[in-house]
Amino acid sequence: MTEPDPTTSYEDAAARLEAIIRRLDGGEAGLRETLELCREGKLLVERCAAELEAVGESLQELRLDELVARLERGPSQPGAATP
Repeated sequence: MTEPDPTTSYEDAAARLEAIIRRLDGGEAGLRETLELCREGKLLVERCAAELEAVGESLQELRLDELVARLERGPSQPGAATP
């Protein structure tokens, strides 16, 4: 079984996952190959999900930082443009 390299980028993992799906959808893979592709696909899905979760947490932190900065600036003036 080919396990995804932990340093593989999200984009590369997603591209490999798409290739696996195409191969499986083609119906040409034998039983053993299908099993191996499914196992590799499962690992790639887990890899991509972990990456998306990490990015989501980073975005959440950025939003919290922005909220803290707004709160520290105080209430905005009516009619003032917001950044």
